[in-house]
Amino acid sequence: MNTSSPATSPRIGSLDVYRGIVMFLLGLRLLELDEVAKNFPDSFVWQFLGHHSSHIPWVGCSLNDLIHPSFAFLTGASMVFSVSSRKNKGQSQWHTTLHALWRSVALILIGIFLRSVDHDITHWTFDETLTQTGLGYMAVFALAYCTERTRWIWFSIILIGTWLIYALYPVIPPHADPQAFNTPEGWQHDFTGFYAHWNHNRNAGWSFDMWLLNQFPRERPYVGYLGGYTTLNFIPTIATITLGLMAGTWLKQGGNPTRKLWIAGLSCLLFSFFLHFAGICPIVKRLWTPAWVFFSGGCALLILSGLYQIVDVKQRRDWAFPFLVVGVNSLAFYVMRHTLDVWCSATLRQHFGTRIFQIFGPELQPVTIGACTFALFWLVAFWMYRRKIYIRL
Repeated sequence: MNTSSPATSPRIGSLDVYRGIVMFLLGLRLLELDEVAKNFPDSFVWQFLGHHSSHIPWVGCSLNDLIHPSFAFLTGASMVFSVSSRKNKGQSQWHTTLHALWRSVALILIGIFLRSVDHDITHWTFDETLTQTGLGYMAVFALAYCTERTRWIWFSIILIGTWLIYALYPVIPPHADPQAFNTPEGWQHDFTGFYAHWNHNRNAGWSFDMWLLNQFPRERPYVGYLGGYTTLNFIPTIATITLGLMAGTWLKQGGNPTRKLWIAGLSCLLFSFFLHFAGICPIVKRLWTPAWVFFSGGCALLILSGLYQIVDVKQRRDWAFPFLVVGVNSLAFYVMRHTLDVWCSATLRQHFGTRIFQIFGPELQPVTIGACTFALFWLVAFWMYRRKIYIRL
């Protein structure tokens, strides 16, 4: 996630707009649309909104599932311009490397801090979006100084290696007591056959975390993430960031990057479907499978292609201002969203009561409170934007 000041280096507007759209999607989680949708089971609109406001249980993708890979992708795209800007300022590669190392460590620690907010002790976990990005940041930073051919070679090595880690690890039989290993109640998404190597909390990544995470002080022994995420997800996340690095390179080179972006995006999507339906690798976001890298990366490339054509080529930017406000201060907005959301909504109820938030009916109260909370966060970002205050690492 790039948070450098737009006042100090030229920016590609579509990157900030895309980042802002991702922040909006993250902010919309405050409206609890997936929970509200349960009150309207016969409404197509509400079921659609609920579906895309929550994560897919295992296989597939919703709009909400594209938030994390978009973070990773944009980190790589922004890195191209960050490295170039520091070169132009006369900074040595050693100085730039130290800054990249600082950014990597900071992202890891901020992610751990955000995961620890509601815990009595530090909650050592490495599945948070910022932490995963930080773990892979230095590897992609090294690739930023390599040729495109070298990047693609390492991209392939990473994905093949990730696939082998899971495919060669023995299939783990079902737990005697699934809920004791954080399997969601009523879970019906386990694979059979070869894809059983990628089952929820019964895979190579889960086994690794059973060892790693229990080395840290914990409130209780680690038995698996309820969502099925693993620390090892950071390895294929490097491939996602690398796709962003390639996209940023094409944007910086100029010419006709739109064509490169949409061809690459479409190719990635088609290859992801081939991997999934050919029985080679499933599209599972929670394990960041190679097929997911191609699917989510394809989506990100196509989105950026469209935004670049609209925002940077045709210069149609007025519509994008609300997104731009949070896009240039994405880190600040992200931290507010994950630390002040509960306090802010509780404060609104305390001072205004609950009746005013039931103006559209009690079923929609979470939407009303969430919208007000989101508006307050946006206004803070707008205040920072007007005063040219940019939080960066």
